[in-house]
Amino acid sequence: MNMLYDALFAPLAGRRDPLLILPEGGTITGQDFLAMVARQAHALRAAGVQPGDRIAVQVAKTPEALAVYGAAVALGAIFLPLNTAYTAEEVAYFLGNATPRVFLCDPARQEALSPVAAAHGALVLALDAKGAGSLSDRAAGQPDHITPTPRGPEDLAAFLYTSGTTGRSKGAMLTHGNLLSNAEVLREVWRFGPSDVLLHALPIFHTHGLFVASNLTLLTGGRMIFLPGFDLDQVLRLLPQATIMMGVPTFYTRLLDAPGFDRDLVAHMRLFISGSAPLLAETHRAFEARTGQRILERYGMTETNMNTSNPYEGERRAGTVGLPLPGVELRVMAEGRELPRGEAGVIEVRGPNVFKGYWQMPEKTREELRPDGWFITGDIGVQDAEGYVTIVGRAKDLVISGGFNIYPKEVETVLDEVPGVLESAVIGVPHPDFGEAVFAVLVAETGTALEAEAVLAAIRDRLARFKQPKAAVVVQALPRNTMGKVQKNVLREAYRDWLRI
Repeated sequence: MNMLYDALFAPLAGRRDPLLILPEGGTITGQDFLAMVARQAHALRAAGVQPGDRIAVQVAKTPEALAVYGAAVALGAIFLPLNTAYTAEEVAYFLGNATPRVFLCDPARQEALSPVAAAHGALVLALDAKGAGSLSDRAAGQPDHITPTPRGPEDLAAFLYTSGTTGRSKGAMLTHGNLLSNAEVLREVWRFGPSDVLLHALPIFHTHGLFVASNLTLLTGGRMIFLPGFDLDQVLRLLPQATIMMGVPTFYTRLLDAPGFDRDLVAHMRLFISGSAPLLAETHRAFEARTGQRILERYGMTETNMNTSNPYEGERRAGTVGLPLPGVELRVMAEGRELPRGEAGVIEVRGPNVFKGYWQMPEKTREELRPDGWFITGDIGVQDAEGYVTIVGRAKDLVISGGFNIYPKEVETVLDEVPGVLESAVIGVPHPDFGEAVFAVLVAETGTALEAEAVLAAIRDRLARFKQPKAAVVVQALPRNTMGKVQKNVLREAYRDWLRI
């Protein structure tokens, strides 16, 4: 038995209908994709990959790139996808920490990255945005079938590295059981089935696009419209073929900016899902007003995959990430005790989805993963009387001003409601009297001349004085990572001297 292979890939044998629908109109059947997986697995085995070895991948999103994931699973290897935006210096850290047997990169970067890989003992293979390269060359002519290496629920399937906004990135060790249990729960919660067609515009170096979107489709026998990235015109053209779309909040704001995006275009759609970054309640309401559909927001992490979800049937509450998934326990903690409903504290989760720990970082593992299985997420949240969870912010983003704890999300929600404010980010900056002061970074709606002082005046009666920003600045856009999360560490660095006297 190979747990993931048997559930996700083996059922593709003999499947003659399309698994992947490509943007230019071509398709790849299930059985052809499985043959691609097998050929790559044989090529990687010939390159020296053994069970338990790591295969690091930093390449463009293509069917061939997705097949590498399947090949790693088949070999009992550990799949390590890397953000395509990482620099050579960042890649050097990951290769040094994970010590992969093979490093797969874009041919255009092979010359620059080969010395980095060689320094850590990795064989470099190449795969380009068209699916060509030395890996494909090695796979050509290999057998179309492979007997998978046995792997059980506790065996490692993947490493995903955290974004590293504070300190070095940590490699979360995810098992076959972690990944499959989560996909099986989501299949039931979101009603995925073989008739579904997922519009897949997410990257596959991240849990959202790989372990949620791709695993679910493979598990349930559906199809994917497999796009290399989010291109608005392409998405609008292909949406009529889909039944489900997964995206980050930016996808939905860009759709709302498109005049052609209306109720008729999405009348056939079954479900829109958002995650990876907070969805503004305003976006949720605007989307419903335009389309008649309520976006389903959920909450997951690199270390856990999905933890909560708004219900498929029932109220999808704007501003919340819904209810704990079946089999996932969730509690809100402060100073070693569980808080009652309605109070803000650090979210902890426990369940079959929770990772095994951080690769080669036992101290970090002990800090964040309790011996009894509870994972300390570092997210500050509140659970209401009915169980719905609202994320208030990250513990590291908490502002402590004059001894008072201030949750940025609370201030941001009020700021975002001021006319002319598109979105906001609240941070703490050094202050000589208060230690930290609340500082707001504002983005104006298109065509609006926004005055920072006027915005602060508008919220003066809506928040306690200690929560009110001491100053604000208007910028064109907030810095975000590739998954749409606001990089508050960048903002803190940029404005750290703003209030110094």
